[in-house]
Amino acid sequence: MKKLFLLLIYFLFAQCLFAQNLAQTPPMGWNSWNYFGYDINDSLIRGTIDAMVSSGMRDAGYVYVCLDDGWQKNRSNRSGALEYDEQKFPNGIKALADYAHSKGLKLGIYSSPYPRTCGGYEGSAGHEAEDAKMFASWGIDHLKYDGCCGRSSDYQERYQTMSDALKSTGRDFVYHICHCGRNDVWQWARSRGGNHWRIDGDVADRWDMILTEIDKGADLVKFAGPGGWNDFDMLVVGINGNSQNPDLADGDNPGCTPLEYRTQFSMWCILDSPLLAGNDLRNMDSYTIETLTNSEVIAVNQDSLGIQASKVKEDENTQIYAKPMQDGSWAIAFLNRSSSSQNVAVNWQDDLGVSWSSASVRDLWEHADKGAFSESYSAMVPSHGVVMIRCSGK
Repeated sequence: MKKLFLLLIYFLFAQCLFAQNLAQTPPMGWNSWNYFGYDINDSLIRGTIDAMVSSGMRDAGYVYVCLDDGWQKNRSNRSGALEYDEQKFPNGIKALADYAHSKGLKLGIYSSPYPRTCGGYEGSAGHEAEDAKMFASWGIDHLKYDGCCGRSSDYQERYQTMSDALKSTGRDFVYHICHCGRNDVWQWARSRGGNHWRIDGDVADRWDMILTEIDKGADLVKFAGPGGWNDFDMLVVGINGNSQNPDLADGDNPGCTPLEYRTQFSMWCILDSPLLAGNDLRNMDSYTIETLTNSEVIAVNQDSLGIQASKVKEDENTQIYAKPMQDGSWAIAFLNRSSSSQNVAVNWQDDLGVSWSSASVRDLWEHADKGAFSESYSAMVPSHGVVMIRCSGK
């Protein structure tokens, strides 16, 4: 397919032009917002760090443990240094970062380019250099910089100011530009130092919102690549309708089904979104752990070629997304958006544009080799499910 060939050429060029040392593959970790909202503290974060190790998530590639809004002390007019809440974090943030580092993990923190964060806490506007230096002294490794959907005309300059301040510290920070997908953020965030940028607002624990994010990012393929990624928001896998965050809780909504969670994970992986879990890692069932630590699916997300999957085929009920991999294979996801099972087929020549006489197929959720197929491969995909395969042709 000519379109996919041209995209491959574009990505190879972009890797040379925009290569950064950080975030060469989509960042992986955990963020406190989806489940806990502002209700975070030292004990919770340490427990989460321990759970990332004991559950196998660290070894699966999850590195960043990110404090979202609510770690700060004040909601008054800022007159001095940004302070952490001593009641929530009696040992300080540096001690927390040291603990994360001792476990082979990294710590992330949250602030805003405006005077107030989304929760009304003090932001970093006018204090960027001061705050960046303090974050560096604490040992912070990741900054989520949240504009809270602000509409000021100088939004790019505000993100640039903090980017410059972070660089001036001499410490490596993965820089998350969170701008609610407004103002075509994907077109300028990389040039402002961003390593990932939100393409939309917050995702709640609902199937329809997962589909909305997939649709929003499907046409943004060319903006993602090593060093900078389209961010489809945190994962809701394993929340099970139990979010304690009132901003994301949805009344009597029971949350997504286990299969829908697995679908979100599959699609976030093939679309090269950062993988930031948002559930309570201290209380996970085996299905959730198996979903979040599937090494074959994660390998698709972390492939060094760094090409976000393109939508290569769709009809009323189904879509096929595909991406070339560094080793010459292709990763393919069959997505069933409908309320009934659907048979979905991909044709090597027509849909991928490759001239394979045959291709070996492996199912990444079944962990099973399916055999060799001469022209195409088909699978029965359950309602709201995904079949994810990896194909190697000859």
